[in-house]
Amino acid sequence: MSGNTFGKAFRVTTWGESHGPAIGAVVDGCPPGIPLTEEAVQVMMDRRKPGASAASTTRKEEDLVHILSGVFEGLTTGTPISLMIKNKDAKSSSYDRFKNLFRPGHGDLSYQKKYGIRDYKGGGRASARETAGRVAAGAVAGLLLEQVGIKTFAYTLELGSVKAKTIDPEAVAKNPFACPDMEAAEKMEARVNDVRKDGDSLGGVVQVQAAGVPAGLGEPVFDKIDAQIAKAMMSIGAVKGVEIGAGFEAARLTGSVNNDPIWEDGFETNNAGGTLAGVSSGQDIVVRVAVKPIPSISVPQQTIDVDGKEDTIQVGGRHDISAIPRVNVVCEAMLNLVLADFVLRQAQVRALELFAKKAD
Repeated sequence: MSGNTFGKAFRVTTWGESHGPAIGAVVDGCPPGIPLTEEAVQVMMDRRKPGASAASTTRKEEDLVHILSGVFEGLTTGTPISLMIKNKDAKSSSYDRFKNLFRPGHGDLSYQKKYGIRDYKGGGRASARETAGRVAAGAVAGLLLEQVGIKTFAYTLELGSVKAKTIDPEAVAKNPFACPDMEAAEKMEARVNDVRKDGDSLGGVVQVQAAGVPAGLGEPVFDKIDAQIAKAMMSIGAVKGVEIGAGFEAARLTGSVNNDPIWEDGFETNNAGGTLAGVSSGQDIVVRVAVKPIPSISVPQQTIDVDGKEDTIQVGGRHDISAIPRVNVVCEAMLNLVLADFVLRQAQVRALELFAKKAD
């Protein structure tokens, strides 16, 4: 299987399966001298681990990260950083009944068609559990970004058609849905409880932003910063759509409204979402992602078995009602990886400019 590595200058390869002994990531390209401890990575890991909200699975994983290489006396050495998270509460036997059935909304059918084999216990690489490695790597990227003054953060804009009407950053940490609107968060909880009774699931919208991003990050033409952000977010299994800045609303605006006026002290608006012509403008990067409902539901669904015979399936078991809010930190981690990669690529450009000047 290819396609497990992301980035060019700051490269991340994730590994492992949902019901294997462990999962993790290898970070290659991180500069030396960055403060890095397991405790610092764990802060981000704790926001993703199961059982943290009313919408979460009852699967209990400590998600303790272990740094196996690339760090000496609390500082990165410039060599590959290996990160491991052990799986401890996997109940593989729960999936035996689905061995010959394709679960709607999952990768069962497409993986079988592509590889001729699939890990039916938890979905293997297609499981959302794979994202734990991304978060661990994203935490490393976040520590690098701190060195240059970049800060990323994410919050829930919408869950089960309940929308946040106000944006209070301080409210995000005060409710289990990471919503910036406390009143909306209460309605989200009621919506989740109703859907749980029905055995169904919910989708929503997450907003992830980056502040302190300098102008000049991005590599036109095919490596535009917004193109890489879209790729990063769409690589998350639960994500089905991405908007940057005004997003789809820009299609309904005139140019005079959509364009962001530029003044001596900066931009008046941020419809572009912090990017112009694929390069960061110096404004905040603003991204929204559409998150689909969790496909594992106890509502009966039509499907076929491995022989093509029609059947029905009820998944049930220990599953999230929604990927939100656990997916929020995954989106944040992926934005970290994009920005860390471009920061290092831009540093290479500046180094080449300095080298050329010295050569002259």
